[in-house]
Order: sequence, then structure tokens, then C-alpha cells
Amino acid sequence: MTNAITTDERPTLTIADLDGRATCTVREAAQILGIGTWSAYEAIKRDEIPVLRIGKRILVPVPRLRALLGADA
Repeated sequence: MTNAITTDERPTLTIADLDGRATCTVREAAQILGIGTWSAYEAIKRDEIPVLRIGKRILVPVPRLRALLGADA
């Protein structure tokens, strides 16, 4: 018996879940956008997803993600 969580058991993250946060991880942004993490990193390379790079960390600014989704209105 394992305690691993399958994709179907994970709660779906929404943009509203990020209210009050300045940034989110690439994984969180990917889940909100409905794409895989790998696809999110590829979109970052193409400058399709705005990011902040701090050292080796890559963070997605929540206000820019909201604007990308048209959720800031």
C-alpha cells in the first residue's frame, strides 16, 4: 500500500487560490493554465509566460499571470 497521491486525487488549483500572493511556482502556474510543467518551462523559454528569476529560482508573478488569463478585470 502506498501513500502516493495520483493526479486525479490532487485538488485543482485556481487563480483565486493565489489571492494575496505576489508569486507562484512554475508548477502552480502550469496547473492553473491547464498545461504540464514541462510545457510551462517551454513557454517560459518562448517568453509566453512572464517570470522573475532570483538566483536559480523561477517564479511567476501572480498579477502578470492574472493579466495573461484576463482575470484581472
